Amino acid sequence: MLILLILFSAGQSVSAQGNEYDIIQVVYKQIDTVSLSMDIYYPPDMDKTASYPVMIFFFGGGWKGGSVKQFEPHARYFSNRGIVCALADYRVESRQRTSPFESLKDAKSAIRFIRKNATRFQIDRGKIIASGGSAGGHLAAATALVSEFNEAGEDLSVSCVPNALVLFNPVIDNGPAGYGYERIGKAYKHFSPLHNISEGVPPTIFFLGTNDHLIPVATARYYQAAMVKVGSRCDLFLYEDQPHGFFNFRNREYYNKTVLETDKFLISLGYLTGRPSIDPD
Repeated sequence: MLILLILFSAGQSVSAQGNEYDIIQVVYKQIDTVSLSMDIYYPPDMDKTASYPVMIFFFGGGWKGGSVKQFEPHARYFSNRGIVCALADYRVESRQRTSPFESLKDAKSAIRFIRKNATRFQIDRGKIIASGGSAGGHLAAATALVSEFNEAGEDLSVSCVPNALVLFNPVIDNGPAGYGYERIGKAYKHFSPLHNISEGVPPTIFFLGTNDHLIPVATARYYQAAMVKVGSRCDLFLYEDQPHGFFNFRNREYYNKTVLETDKFLISLGYLTGRPSIDPD
């Protein structure tokens, strides 16, 4: 049974580069006994009469594990830049004994929840950015590209399609030569972002290391070409000799580089203004 909930924890006040901003925790979905929450990071000194872009992050871990903490540094940075950020939990094999299909259902639910409650969270429902790394990158892309795998009983009149995508070495090919085929099987035709590119895909930025053992550079280039063919923007950044997961905060050089390019991408879309506040070096 699906139940959508809005439960707030006590807010935290957190310091970021001299500013104070708030974090709240919200339960966005409950499936039987499983509660799924998201941590929402608010920009400092918010104008209570304004609405803000939102960036929702999905952690990596092969749909088997992972933690919302992966993108906490990104949420702190972009909330300080003026974007509401959400770190969304979702069902994974190690904790809920679920398949990648449930993970995707949850990602779609998370975006629908954000869009449906935009006024409550001071969010511009026309400026929703989905982001993620690895399997989380797959989920972000699939919310925009894959029409199937929606939770039973959910209000499908609320769109789960984001307005922009920020993808960190995303799992975009689930076909026979791609990642996860042994679990996805023939359903890949309806689950794999690469196999579902069509007109109207949101503008995308895509980061990949050339030594990634899961996502070949040729696959990323093919994805970009397919996006361009249908008239969608796809900015592909390749980082020489970098492995899978190179963008995480522990690798400060490439964390800084990819966050800077993301900032510039969002400026180009009109989601951010001013200068990036991160040093690329």
